[in-house]
Amino acid sequence: MGHLHLIEQLFSLGIVDELILVPTGEPWLRDHAPHASGEDRLAMTKLAVSGLPENIRSHVKVSDTEVHRAGPTYTIDTVHELQALQPDAKWILIIGSDAYTHFAQWHRSAELHGLIEILVIARDGDGFNIDALPVSATEIRGQIQSGATEIKYLPESIKAYIKERNLYARK
Repeated sequence: MGHLHLIEQLFSLGIVDELILVPTGEPWLRDHAPHASGEDRLAMTKLAVSGLPENIRSHVKVSDTEVHRAGPTYTIDTVHELQALQPDAKWILIIGSDAYTHFAQWHRSAELHGLIEILVIARDGDGFNIDALPVSATEIRGQIQSGATEIKYLPESIKAYIKERNLYARK
């Protein structure tokens, strides 16, 4: 629900008029990669978007470009690919301040920084304040691994998908 809240805020504040969500294929910088395949992340993203109000949902697209790319997923490659499809669009990479703290470690980060505007959303640090919900995907995965039955800030459709596929369960 934290991501959905962000999406609604981006539209209501007039920051975006269209949004492309790009679930990661093979995250190469994560120390503890999530126990969900790229296809599962893609499916959950689509489920989450289906819960948005129609006036927003109709302007949100889910891209499978990273999920279907072989090998590690680099944001710079995705940006090049998307910009080639819409070269006249103004592109903004939107990331949380927690992710931005590691931006210098990203593949070709200096080139990426010069290629696209970056909007850093305040989470536990500096950035644009959208009154983010006090939750993170890492916390939710931890709750699932610990066997919690009541998980706040997780849409029912996603909760059902995770349970059905036994994602993030303790191995």
